Amino acid sequence: MFDIDIDFADRNVLLDKLKHRIAKLDTGKKHNTGVYFTEIPHDPATNLATLDYETAEERNYFKIDCLNVSIYKDVKDEEHLNQLMDKEPMWELLEAKDFSDQVFHLNGHSEILQKLQPKNIEQLAAVLAIIRPSKRYLLNKDWNTISKEVWIKPTEGYYFKKSHATSYAVAVVVHMNLICEQLQNNDQ
Repeated sequence: MFDIDIDFADRNVLLDKLKHRIAKLDTGKKHNTGVYFTEIPHDPATNLATLDYETAEERNYFKIDCLNVSIYKDVKDEEHLNQLMDKEPMWELLEAKDFSDQVFHLNGHSEILQKLQPKNIEQLAAVLAIIRPSKRYLLNKDWNTISKEVWIKPTEGYYFKKSHATSYAVAVVVHMNLICEQLQNNDQ
């Protein structure tokens, strides 16, 4: 099976409108983001699936992770989002701790950003992967080595798949450009 994550400024706007069931973890607690938009055995009182999400996947139920990503609250519309995605960010800002600590997914990782100095989406995606424990060993490698090894699936440990890391890298660019846009608007 494949994994689908969809980002929302407020996921409840969607969930309030569509019939859904809440995914369950193997601990019995509710999944933070996972929902089913198709019928699945569930507790009618809580709307919680009675199967944990891994068992449900084995039985071909399809979970979608609906994520709250607060950076999107400041995006005006689709055209604005496209402008923010298409605009080349000021990559050197990522080397400034005061700036990088404001950015989605990068807070607290200024040393890694200063060391690797990403200059494009692909490198930023690799940095996001290296922040995760299973790829941290690549921190002291050159970009050639990083690009050869960063997307190889590890045998253990938490890691980012290339698709997730690239998506988050684009979201980081959107957030960087939003921060700069807001600073520019405040100066006018």
